[in-house]
Parts: sequence; C-alpha cells; structure tokens
Amino acid sequence: MFTLRPLTETDSIEQLTDLLHRAYAQLAAMGLRYTAVNQSPDVTRRRIQGGHCLLAWRQKQLAGTVTVHRARLNSPCLQFRQPDGAVLSQLAVAPEWQGHGLGEQLLDAAENWARSQGCAAIRLDTAQDAVHLVRRYQRRGYRVEAPLQWPDKAYRSVVMIKSLETLPPSAARNDSCSATS
Repeated sequence: MFTLRPLTETDSIEQLTDLLHRAYAQLAAMGLRYTAVNQSPDVTRRRIQGGHCLLAWRQKQLAGTVTVHRARLNSPCLQFRQPDGAVLSQLAVAPEWQGHGLGEQLLDAAENWARSQGCAAIRLDTAQDAVHLVRRYQRRGYRVEAPLQWPDKAYRSVVMIKSLETLPPSAARNDSCSATS
C-alpha cells in the first residue's frame, strides 16, 4: 500500500515540513509543542542532515516520514551520544493515513537501518504526557531509559531505548539525562 524510500535531493523540504505540521497537530492540541509542530523548512533540513530520512508514499502523496541518525555526538542528551546507538526522530504519519500500519512500517525500516549500521540499540524521546505514544513504543519493545528536560520545552520528556541485539548483563546504564547542562 505504501512505498518507502530515502529522501532525495529532488524531494520538497517544504512538503515534508507540511506533513510534519499536520501529523503533529494533535499533539499541539494537547499542549505538547514538539519541534515538528511548527518548525520551518530550514529546521526540517537541519534535523534530517546527516541522517537517514525515509519518506512513505501512497501513489504521489507523501504519507509519512521518519529520520534515524547514528549517535548524535553533539547532543546535550548523554543517551543520544552513545556510540553504539542510533537515534530516531520525526516519526510522522499524515492524519488521513494514521491507523493503517504506516507508523509500524516506518519504525521497522528505521530499526532495520540502525541494525544494518551495526547499532546495538535505538533511542528516541517523547513527551512524558503523551501516554499513548509511550505505550505504543513500549508495545514495540522500547523501555523508558531516563527522564529528559529539553531547555526549550515546557513539558518533561522521556528517553526510550530498544535493544537491537542482546546486550551483556554488565552493560552500563545511566539513569538520568539533562539536556540543560
């Protein structure tokens, strides 16, 4: 039903930004002002830079997207800097295609890409109060790893992690993340 492919130079960043705005509108209505709620095309371009951005198409209609990066070495969040990990962001499905399994396809593709890059884990962050999203990720095998407070957000977030391979029992765990330091 959907065709997934990497973003190309000929794809419209403006169209991608519009998709993000529409997909995140429900979260904005909940008072959760994720960056994707109203980011500019320049911010969209910056957020996908250096990552693997996938687009989902239904015929000629942009229906969804996700971006996954290798470790974000300059991130203020310690968990996102872990060298054996990947970071998932900007998962979005157009409102008219929500509930059709596209989000799961995009997550599968992002996780598979991270595995192909040799990543042992994949992380993401989401608003703590977006309980429906936290539960959705938990059903996929993600667990809350640490609390997170982005300096430009009024709400608290959580970092969630999913193992992409079996980690040894001695693997270190850091129980906090501060994006303000």
